[in-house]
Amino acid sequence: MSPFEPTDVSEDSAAVADDAALVRDSARPGRLQGALFQSIGDAGRAELVERRLAGAITGGHLRAGERLPSEYDLARTFGVAPTTVRESLLALRSRGLVVTRRGRNGGSFVTESADPVAHARTALAGTSRLALRDLGAHYSAITAACVRLAARRAVPSEVQQVRSRLNRLDASDLEQWRSTLDDVQIELVSLSQSARLTREQMRLQAEMSPMLRLIDADETSRSAQYAQLLSVVDAVEAGDDHAAVAATERMVDAAIDVLINLQSRTH
Repeated sequence: MSPFEPTDVSEDSAAVADDAALVRDSARPGRLQGALFQSIGDAGRAELVERRLAGAITGGHLRAGERLPSEYDLARTFGVAPTTVRESLLALRSRGLVVTRRGRNGGSFVTESADPVAHARTALAGTSRLALRDLGAHYSAITAACVRLAARRAVPSEVQQVRSRLNRLDASDLEQWRSTLDDVQIELVSLSQSARLTREQMRLQAEMSPMLRLIDADETSRSAQYAQLLSVVDAVEAGDDHAAVAATERMVDAAIDVLINLQSRTH
């Protein structure tokens, strides 16, 4: 399912089908973008559309120069009126995140100056240590619940698909590093076969991802992240739910510690 595929939140049956597809297709990349572009559902909520799109841009999931879908397609995706999308794009233009071009090849594009790392640094600087710990605790609890179920329910071939994606990761390609780790994380938790938990983990992944990009800049921290996520995959493949939970908690605690350390350097 495309990140921009329209969804009709008024139909329960469609929502159930989407949940089933989310759990069933564990090998497909791009789930983080899927979380960012879920339908909002309430017309007139321009600020929510703006927040969702801004998060995708500042999180690096919509890259500099990338063209956004048309206003009509965005309206269908988010479940809002086209005028609501137009209003949100106007706000994004005023923030310097989006530029609109006219003509045959026109449309709304992410500005070249939209730097996700700079935005992540600003977000980190404006977040208290207590808030960071709280975010980490929430993320850890939800992710641990997912991997516990994944260890109990996933079949080896499903986990091997996730491992294969992780094994192909190129540590020298920082552009792809974070998006690939995010996708691997979400593909892994989707093996829990719990659509509700997976959706919540996707939401938290989108919130955490911009700040995790700051960790990626350090080679030692980057290698540690890879090893920690691999240990979660190992535990899930072995069907060891206790080890999967413990590895997840260690991975999240380590990430939060690094973020707090980074934060202290800038103060």
